[in-house]
Amino acid sequence: MKVTLFAIGKTDDKNIIELTDMYIKRLSHYINFTFEIIPDIKNSKNLSESQQKVAEGDEILKRVETSDTIILLDENGKTYTSVGFSKFLQKKMNSGLKNLVFVIGGPYGFSEEIYSRANGKLSLSSMTFSHQMVRPFFIEQLYRGFTILRNEPYHHQ
Repeated sequence: MKVTLFAIGKTDDKNIIELTDMYIKRLSHYINFTFEIIPDIKNSKNLSESQQKVAEGDEILKRVETSDTIILLDENGKTYTSVGFSKFLQKKMNSGLKNLVFVIGGPYGFSEEIYSRANGKLSLSSMTFSHQMVRPFFIEQLYRGFTILRNEPYHHQ
């Protein structure tokens, strides 16, 4: 199985970039992982929130295959413990899935088209995080999930 993470908009914060890159490197020892930043929508200041979500959604849809399973990182999504998330990953791998795609939306969330296409929603917390900070948090949880599956000492219960 391949895991892909899409995120809307780049970050200029070098600390977030370094932390994200560190966990991407660690994760690469466990799974075929791709992190793709979808560029910010041009002239978004001239768009309503709804128009911006639709434009971002169109960019996401251009990048997914019909066979991909898409999970949105969404505040109203299902929450897991780290062990529960590792079991979720194991089920997906056991199902023969080719590509599991996670998506971090822009600052206003997702369009209705994206919600309709998605196969599920995942919440990292009841708290709200910036869409920039979610990147290293989520990639670290992916890494943690795979270390749990391998019974490695990274995760402590």
